[in-house]
Amino acid sequence: MRTSRLRRLGRYLYPHWKQVLLGTGTLFVVNALGVYIPLLIRDIIDDLRQAFSFNQVLSYVILILVLATIMWGIRMISRLIIFGVGRQVEFNLKQRIFEHLLTLEPAYFSTNTCGDLISRATSDVDNIRRLVGFAVLSLINIVFAYALTLPAMLAIHIPLSLLAISIYPMIIFTVKIFSERLQGQQFNVQEGLSEISELIQEDIGGMALIKIYAQEANETRTFDYLNNKLLRANLKLAQIRNFLFPLIEGLSYISLLLLLIFGAKAITEGNISIGDFIALFILVEQLVFPTTLLGFTITIYQRGEVSIDRIESIFQVKPRVRDQDQLKSISSSEIKGKLVALDLSYTYPGSKTPALNKVNVTINSGETIAIVGPIGCGKSTFANTLPRLLEITPGQLFLDDHDVTELPLAQLRGAIAYVPQDSFLFNTSIENNIRYGDHFKDRSKVEWAAKQSHIHQEIMNFPQKYDTIVGERGITLSGGQRQRTALARALLMDASILILDDALSSVDNKTATQILDSLSKKQGKTVIFISHHLSAAAQADCILVMDKGKIVQRGTHETLLQQSGLYKSLWDQHQLEEVYN
Repeated sequence: MRTSRLRRLGRYLYPHWKQVLLGTGTLFVVNALGVYIPLLIRDIIDDLRQAFSFNQVLSYVILILVLATIMWGIRMISRLIIFGVGRQVEFNLKQRIFEHLLTLEPAYFSTNTCGDLISRATSDVDNIRRLVGFAVLSLINIVFAYALTLPAMLAIHIPLSLLAISIYPMIIFTVKIFSERLQGQQFNVQEGLSEISELIQEDIGGMALIKIYAQEANETRTFDYLNNKLLRANLKLAQIRNFLFPLIEGLSYISLLLLLIFGAKAITEGNISIGDFIALFILVEQLVFPTTLLGFTITIYQRGEVSIDRIESIFQVKPRVRDQDQLKSISSSEIKGKLVALDLSYTYPGSKTPALNKVNVTINSGETIAIVGPIGCGKSTFANTLPRLLEITPGQLFLDDHDVTELPLAQLRGAIAYVPQDSFLFNTSIENNIRYGDHFKDRSKVEWAAKQSHIHQEIMNFPQKYDTIVGERGITLSGGQRQRTALARALLMDASILILDDALSSVDNKTATQILDSLSKKQGKTVIFISHHLSAAAQADCILVMDKGKIVQRGTHETLLQQSGLYKSLWDQHQLEEVYN
């Protein structure tokens, strides 16, 4: 598992290997200067013991100041380069996550909450940025610090150098003991952040419902519980870190204490010079910071490991509905709109009962077909198979004699304008919402589509007219206005096939009938109208009656009324409702 994480980390960094190599080179120069300056100070001290000169001291001071300035400048450059790589990785990951989510079918988002996905795309990506920025910088710095400093120390005095670093294995052992606890607790923190993000996202979206049912106090208690859970996780993580890092730092300073005790004895015995001792002391002290930083690096690495797993779990989900290897390409002008279903069946994952059970139907180009039936009979499932929002096996559904599974998704969906039950609108102007399927349509075409969906006059009554901002999910509009705006969006695409999946449920019967009557007069456009508005469905060329995933009746309104069966029962119930309403 750890090896696979490192491999993934390598894949994140690979596109930026030149910057990483350049940053590594600058860090090498910094650490080389960090070793050279103490050795230079040693030589200066030993020279000054022979013959002291103020001018000579001044020249040495200027030389050390210049070298230290150069080292500082190169260190800043190395940080900018490697931190810049972290920002690039962050940018690429966010882009990949967004693009990958767009390839997944709607069912994925019904089982994975928006709050959790947002947390992964922000908090977890930020942790990976720190991992490939700060942690990589620190790790490279630690490697160079030991690789360059340790040989210089051993060259000065081997016993004292080994004594000074003898405490460091204890530091590594201490870090290893605490690493698993840090990782587990960091996972709890990340999960807590996701839960809070989910709650906030959900409550903001359902604010009207919360107020209608006066559930503010209940939601406050829920948030308080989750917030306290996150607080406890953070405090526990802080306790581990606050115990670990001072312990590491304290252990590292023991080496300096040992060096002072035994180094002073070595000087008095004449084993090393004062210059050697000072250089050794500076070099050992230079290893204190990288060694202490190891604890912080471990923490960031542990946090990054958790975040890598959470991010990669998104990428590991492969879209069930995707283009096949060998595809037929057809132009939009070739698509006439004929649909044929042959034993079309579909069962939702986890269910034993098929939502569609061997549906056979032919819908000719230019026909207006209404599909009616009780709730859960398979109407929406059938509609979702047409643009392949659900994956079906080959040989079951055909568009103009082409198997839909062999057509590119972009071409297939470009031929179908689909208005689902949930008329989703974006938080932008009405005009931009109508133009969503084709951003280059001019205002006159937008107004034409709005007139066809009987929403134009209401838009003109708004103060800002077509520039009116509809709010999140179209909250400023009524249910009927949202549905007719979504219908206008579909009509503007001028696709060969128009699917209305109960898309006029919030529109009154008279308006729904007028809209369907207007659509049925459009020559060449195949219209599939799924609705509980039977008076509107009665205007269709043919009515399909579904029950338990099957088509149990078909025919015109007049023909079906002459038959005993489900349609007549639904119509009689509809007539009673009309009387009582």
